[in-house]
Amino acid sequence: MTAPSVESAPAVRPSSVGSVLVVGNFLSASVGNRGVCEDLAERLAAAGWQVTMTSERTGRFARLADMLRTVWARRHSYDVAQVDVYSGPAFFWAGIVCLFLRCLGKPYILTLHGGNLPAFSERWPGMVGSLLASAATVTVPSGYLLERMRRFRADLRLLPNAVDISNYPFRLRESLRPRLVWVRAFHRIYDPSQAVRVIARLLPEFPGVELAMVGPDKKDGSLEAASALAETLNVTTRIQHVGRVAKTEVGQWIDRGDIFLNTSTIDNNPVTLLEAMACGACVVSTNVGGIPYTAEHGVDALLVPPGDTEAMANSVAMLLRRPDMALALSRNARSKAESFDWGSILPEWQSLLATTIHKQNGVTPS
Repeated sequence: MTAPSVESAPAVRPSSVGSVLVVGNFLSASVGNRGVCEDLAERLAAAGWQVTMTSERTGRFARLADMLRTVWARRHSYDVAQVDVYSGPAFFWAGIVCLFLRCLGKPYILTLHGGNLPAFSERWPGMVGSLLASAATVTVPSGYLLERMRRFRADLRLLPNAVDISNYPFRLRESLRPRLVWVRAFHRIYDPSQAVRVIARLLPEFPGVELAMVGPDKKDGSLEAASALAETLNVTTRIQHVGRVAKTEVGQWIDRGDIFLNTSTIDNNPVTLLEAMACGACVVSTNVGGIPYTAEHGVDALLVPPGDTEAMANSVAMLLRRPDMALALSRNARSKAESFDWGSILPEWQSLLATTIHKQNGVTPS
């Protein structure tokens, strides 16, 4: 679903359930990255909630201005706000939005995101602690952030990122082909060049190896660097740069491969990892941030240190040589992904939002 602008359709549908303002980056239509907030807003609307969304503006300052304008202009259209919180400049934008919400007497729920947030909080502990303390509730999508951020607030609530399992075709990988897929944005924190180096390492033993790289270009030079490296290592013909694809096509691209590479240097609870597991792809990933809290090494994925080309290539080669291991990882990955289905996660969100509204109105939920 493309996030509508506030002017065109601020309220997705009438509701007898409740009304919520979802504050995050609704940028899938413009830059190709579909945030978790977009899925949450869509699911809540389908469940009968009146949902106002902001913002789809691409520029940082334009997005902040749009968020603040929406908080004010639509103040009679929502009972509670849900605000995404990231590290870096985005943290300060969230803080300004929440200050505005407090001035209006609106309760809000914070959702923490990003593998770099714990490091950011070390630099700005007072500001982070103050913002988290001001919220009605603070949710985290991973055990990693739960563990690392609970010093700022003891009652953090774990609400994992979710996927719609029915959107991802499951294929048990019983006999692997050397077909790999990588699904992330081309940005330095996702280290796309690492995937290129892995292909070069595998090529002598597996001459049929192929890699599809799926994701938008974040314009930081990572795409150009990966392409130049592929040419230097003579693997250009083994790599397909797919670019940005629609959310509905992600599962189809993952299904074309048998092994899913995740080369992140910073991460939390990546939805792409859950999507790969839902498809039954054999996951080989770095072990950074929250990934070990989602995928278990040797059970439903193989995890290696970031930047370790040899370890990642060796893990892929081991899967190609050992169909028994590949089969177990594929089956277990699907089972793990099923626990992150929206059918389980959405009711928790609805309960949390309803409870927050009732407390604001001085009503005890039945």
